[in-house]
Amino acid sequence: MEELIEYILQFGNLNLQQIDLIEKNSSAIALKKDEYFSEAGKVPGQVAYVLEGVLRGCYYNNKGEEITRCFISENSLAVDYANFEANMASSEYLQASTNCKLIVFSKQNWEGLSSTIVGWDNIKNKMVQKCLYQKSRKTPVISQDATTRYLEFMGNYPSLINRIPLAYIASYLGVTQQSLSRIRKNIR
Repeated sequence: MEELIEYILQFGNLNLQQIDLIEKNSSAIALKKDEYFSEAGKVPGQVAYVLEGVLRGCYYNNKGEEITRCFISENSLAVDYANFEANMASSEYLQASTNCKLIVFSKQNWEGLSSTIVGWDNIKNKMVQKCLYQKSRKTPVISQDATTRYLEFMGNYPSLINRIPLAYIASYLGVTQQSLSRIRKNIR
């Protein structure tokens, strides 16, 4: 819980009573590798803070191929925020790429903090902006060659290379697993 509070305090000030309220409105959960935090076709009902592990955002294209859009690792929020806020069904999955430990807020508790903590909306908005920025800024540029995309991935996500399945990295980069293996072999 300390990690979550430290994370939140980057975005604003809270007193001990407010911190206590945040702790009481959240709970810790564990996800095993490949379990879903949220699923396509369902309304996202929780916001998570990643204590340990890696989640990935993924969807299926019109050919039925699974596409990995982003990775969310420790010390980050995980939520499909647009659909969470709009109370609409998501078109993406948030899936555990590794075993994960999360601190979660239900929609009711997340929103309830706004009416009980002065300044929560401002803190929340800053956290969500960072979350959205992290999810969008590291998308590979498909016009680049696959080796360049992989090298950029290594630069953007150095701690993930040996933690998540190669199939997910290949999907994220838009290459086959065989191509990724060749690229990795040529880089060494």
